[in-house]
Amino acid sequence: MRLKDKIAIIFGAGQSPGNTPAIGNGRAVSLLFAREGAKVVCVDRHLDSADETVSLIQGEGGEAEAVACDVTVEDDVKDAISVCDNKWGRIDILHNNVGISVEGGDAEITDIETEAFDRIIAVNLRSMVYACKHALPVMRKQMSGVIVSISSMAAREEYPWVTYKATKSAMIALTEQLAIQNAEYGIRANVILPGLIDTPMAVDRRAEAWGRPRDEIAAERDAKIPLLGKMGDAWDVAHAALFLASDEAKFITGVALPVDGGRGCRVG
Repeated sequence: MRLKDKIAIIFGAGQSPGNTPAIGNGRAVSLLFAREGAKVVCVDRHLDSADETVSLIQGEGGEAEAVACDVTVEDDVKDAISVCDNKWGRIDILHNNVGISVEGGDAEITDIETEAFDRIIAVNLRSMVYACKHALPVMRKQMSGVIVSISSMAAREEYPWVTYKATKSAMIALTEQLAIQNAEYGIRANVILPGLIDTPMAVDRRAEAWGRPRDEIAAERDAKIPLLGKMGDAWDVAHAALFLASDEAKFITGVALPVDGGRGCRVG
């Protein structure tokens, strides 16, 4: 019960559709936080998907509430934060998990379209700014809080599509700024850099976009991982988020934590 009596709001708590039982990062984090004692506000653009996450939590005896939100609309994000604050009177954990790439039209820099670039910037980066903007006053008032955001090892590695890499890199810089500017309020901010993870968004959407079998894409990704030649899963990301959100990490802030099976250790 490492998050006993904590209040967490998770943006991207639903799950992308896919032809696999694999679970997405946001749903895994929501379930794990609830298992560890947190009350969870599950925010997602698709209310039915957030409701599914809430049902899973409640089925295990946890407490959660679903909220619909388009993270590119500031008033939606503000309202979601207000639901959490009004219901429980505080926000202990803000988890930013929303992100898109290929499905948003991302491309190499010579091929990127303005509409796709702006859309991905809005979803991946502006949403984090909105969430922090409206959660921080609550956290500052209570003189405590944790912000955990999901970037990507794409920020550090060679990656073909320009907007995803740019936004995930910016999330690291923004996290460092959040950490130093809010330390005096007892607020910590850290960011996780998942590598190749077996989730519906990462694998199923690529299979659909490229018209290839899912198993084929999964096998190619597995072959790139030094640690046992196998991708991680959403629970690996969730346990990293749990650690950073818990008091076990009470002296850790401004950190970018790779969760990548050693792939980032390859140099040259």
